[in-house]
Amino acid sequence: MTSTDTTRDLRIDSARLYASLDALGRIGAYTDERTGLVGVCRPSLTDADADGRRLVMGWMRDAGLAITVDAIGNVYGRRAGRDDALPAVMCGSHVDSVPTAGRFDGCLGVLGGLEVVRTLDDAGLVTRRPLVVAFFTEEEGARFGTDMLGSAVATGRIALAEAHALCDAAGVSVGDELRRTGFLGDAPVDAIRPHAYVELHVEQGPVLARKGLRLGVVTGVQGISWQELQLQGRAAHAGTTPISYRADAGLVASLVNVRMRALCDSGDYGHLRATMGVIQPHPGAVNVIPGRVRATVDLRNPEEDALARAEADLHAAVDELAAAHGVSVAWKRMARTPPVPFDASVQAVIADVATRLLLSHEPIIAGAGHDAQEWARVAKTAMIFVPGEFDGISHNPRELSTEAQCADGANTLLHTLLALADEP
Repeated sequence: MTSTDTTRDLRIDSARLYASLDALGRIGAYTDERTGLVGVCRPSLTDADADGRRLVMGWMRDAGLAITVDAIGNVYGRRAGRDDALPAVMCGSHVDSVPTAGRFDGCLGVLGGLEVVRTLDDAGLVTRRPLVVAFFTEEEGARFGTDMLGSAVATGRIALAEAHALCDAAGVSVGDELRRTGFLGDAPVDAIRPHAYVELHVEQGPVLARKGLRLGVVTGVQGISWQELQLQGRAAHAGTTPISYRADAGLVASLVNVRMRALCDSGDYGHLRATMGVIQPHPGAVNVIPGRVRATVDLRNPEEDALARAEADLHAAVDELAAAHGVSVAWKRMARTPPVPFDASVQAVIADVATRLLLSHEPIIAGAGHDAQEWARVAKTAMIFVPGEFDGISHNPRELSTEAQCADGANTLLHTLLALADEP
């Protein structure tokens, strides 16, 4: 079967997809006190995440998918193909969230894949290759500190024992939470090696919306460097300590943040993006010079050489700033993933489908990390982006892609999976 005469006019049920997104979005829902908007708080392996997982698995069973859960808690729903022994074509994403999320990040990829299966069931169509719809554990890294954890274990970048030993801020381990929530599966983590992997996702940025484009064909994921910075100075009285006597860890943290922006603005590191997302002074009193600061450094770049140079130059700058102000420095690596290019042939299929569906599109680089970058290690992989409202804001209750935008993406996913599942 191919996306020709028998399937060319096939479309997903956009209202059914949007209703599924809404239903999943009610699990872990909270109301932001400042704005009154309803967001989602569903960090990985919490009770809310477990409830969300069970809801999606129930829908998978209703669609006739055979479900397996592996030893890192990844969930796979398999639809048989005509040549069922062939490696499957897989799609998916994640259902865990950051603490201040919207309804679409990750969930669109999972529920979009489920909607593809429902659409094929409604039409009575069976693909040549089997199809798999999956969702992966701790994609966000918001609880256990390592993003794309489940897919990284499944594709061999992180060892299972290492992943099980990771702990959250309360000292609770991934392994313990998998057991507690009932998602410590018995399937081997490396059991699935798909023919291809395609991930539908919201862009989480302003590019598509500002250009008036309906889709992005994702060329790859930029490199990501996460580090924790511990600055140790000397706490002292804010009123009685002369400036020249201070070892102000808060001042050094501020100067480091400014230096990070200067690296970006210099143009010497290509499309570098730098963020200090956490700044925690101690003791945190209005009249005490901070004696210690914990800060995080997030560097991103689509070019590995430029990212590595930025890391090295920032380290040198931090050492210089700290020494000048009598502060000591300790670095801790949190995560490091190189830029990942996606498969050109899968990108070409996505672009061809978008053109046939009369959806404006162009190539785009992914600014955030995604499970697709891990699956690119073992299968030909690419992603489909849909735009979002409000400049594509994400990790925020205002995150919004309309029913039509989600349908554009899901219809493109449908016909992309049909084409890939027909490949010999």
